[in-house]
Amino acid sequence: MEQLLQVMRELREKCPWDQQQTPESLTKYAIEEAYEVEAAVRSGQADEVRDELGDLLLQVVFQSQMYSEQGAFDFHDVVQAITDKLIRRHPHVFQAEQFAQLSPEDVSVLWKEIKQKEKQGKPRSRLDEIKHAPALQQADEIQKNVAKIGFDFPDVADAYGKLEEELAELREAVAGQNSDEILEEFGDCLFSLVNVGRKLGVSSEMALLGMIHKFRTRFALMEDRAEQQQLNLESLSVTELDQLWEQAKLELKQRAAHEQSTTSHRSSMD
Repeated sequence: MEQLLQVMRELREKCPWDQQQTPESLTKYAIEEAYEVEAAVRSGQADEVRDELGDLLLQVVFQSQMYSEQGAFDFHDVVQAITDKLIRRHPHVFQAEQFAQLSPEDVSVLWKEIKQKEKQGKPRSRLDEIKHAPALQQADEIQKNVAKIGFDFPDVADAYGKLEEELAELREAVAGQNSDEILEEFGDCLFSLVNVGRKLGVSSEMALLGMIHKFRTRFALMEDRAEQQQLNLESLSVTELDQLWEQAKLELKQRAAHEQSTTSHRSSMD
């Protein structure tokens, strides 16, 4: 571990890219690496899990080094903080003589009580219970939470109207070429679109994941067909790329229709 910490210190001293990084600029990489860990675990490949956990650990080490340079804390403080928290939140393990024979339900209640004590004196919001998660999921959970107290659009038509309002403001920001306003208005549009999905009973996270899977599948088929025709995608015009895209789209639709027909036929035979 000390070798990794020393390597990180040296990178901050000598590598131009590492020197330019800030805690804010690295945040997106931590999120990406967390997703990579999830994908690796899902793959079942232990070597991939090991490597991706290492990449995620690097983000912790990198952030700790930058805060250490500010005199705030270092990696050892991070380790000590989580160690103290685990011991504090598991008195049934580390003070077993005082908390003998607890059921799983008792442990859950005890955990919540300890967390409540830790938060005493801190500002409280009803949104504090919403965990940090992918942005679309957070937006959906926040909207559901505040809807419980009536802070919500009465129907999908009003939610859609708000989306159209935000899109108009985005167009104005784009026309004004103000990057900060564009970023803010684009975020407003996404939040409003999630709201429309929620009112329609659609999970924005699942909808986007489905679209991503569909795009990946179509594009992979595009690449296969281009290779079969000895075409280089990078040298094709937009028109030629669109033609390959439409071919892939049609082929996948035909496959899906064939699979559905086959499944229906088997069901009728049963």
